[in-house]
Amino acid sequence: MNNKIDHFAIGANDLTQGADYIKSLSGITMGAGSKHDLMSTHNFVMQSGNESFFELIAIDPEAPDPGRTRWFTLDDPATQAKLVERPRALCWVVGTDNLDELVASSPVPLGEIVKFQRGDRSWRLTVPADGHLPGNALLPAFIEWSPGPHPSTGQQDLGATLMSVQLSHPEPASLRTILEALKVDHLADISEGQIGLSFKLDTPNGVVVID
Repeated sequence: MNNKIDHFAIGANDLTQGADYIKSLSGITMGAGSKHDLMSTHNFVMQSGNESFFELIAIDPEAPDPGRTRWFTLDDPATQAKLVERPRALCWVVGTDNLDELVASSPVPLGEIVKFQRGDRSWRLTVPADGHLPGNALLPAFIEWSPGPHPSTGQQDLGATLMSVQLSHPEPASLRTILEALKVDHLADISEGQIGLSFKLDTPNGVVVID
């Protein structure tokens, strides 16, 4: 099973707020993205090195009610209150070449596998029905793309590189055990502390951490 970091999501109250925040931290102006009709969200994206990408995501105010709970806890009142203050790290996403086997063998529920389509590309992603993320977002979502180049290859390279996914947990050994079972423990740095997710990036303004 070939697992690697596919992308990571930063949530914003709206994309303009999010883009302003990212520019203030990194010196990067984001502005290219798309919409997710199934979830009524939209995003800005950019390359982040090693065939991965940075996603800035928000609820699309022009989209209809999706008729289901949105992904990445975007419908959660607690998340929404935090995003009003500033953008936040929401989720990391791991690409795999055998999503069905991974979900079936997981020691914890990862959610349903939902298929998305845009043009001639499709992808399948683990999405818990209640919109929350396993392990308080310390466990990744998993994605499997249809055949073809990774989508990051067609995105803007604005000078951002993901250096590490950082996870903190009061019992890091228990978290590591689950990540080992999912075969993704090598993809994140794990430390002891309050539950937290952050992304360390090399940017035109130097090293920044988004939590």
